[in-house]
Amino acid sequence: MRKIVFLLLALVFGAFAYLNVNDPDPLIWVTAYAATAVLFAFAAFGRADRRIVGYLCLAYFIWTCTMLPGMVDWYHAGMPSITSEMKATEPHIEVVREFLGLLIAVLSLFALYAATPRDARMG
Repeated sequence: MRKIVFLLLALVFGAFAYLNVNDPDPLIWVTAYAATAVLFAFAAFGRADRRIVGYLCLAYFIWTCTMLPGMVDWYHAGMPSITSEMKATEPHIEVVREFLGLLIAVLSLFALYAATPRDARMG
């Protein structure tokens, strides 16, 4: 069951990476989601490295925190919809979507970190 969940999450984050290919800044987002997908794929086959998962989770958490001002601005603006097409006049859409995507990655990586044995190391 655990292997199936890890593989499913690897596929989900692989899909996230694919969907960001056409993003205005694809390199950073495709890399972030693809790295998460790879870590879940490794974990599915018993090759997880707890240190790498922890460091990536921490890095993404810090990155997520840098977006908090944009989230606060969105909240104070009355939380307008983020489902419409992104436009220069509505920068909150990109900020909120990026924040939520990173938050999903952080929570998923934290769960993977917790589920990985302390002595799990690659190589």
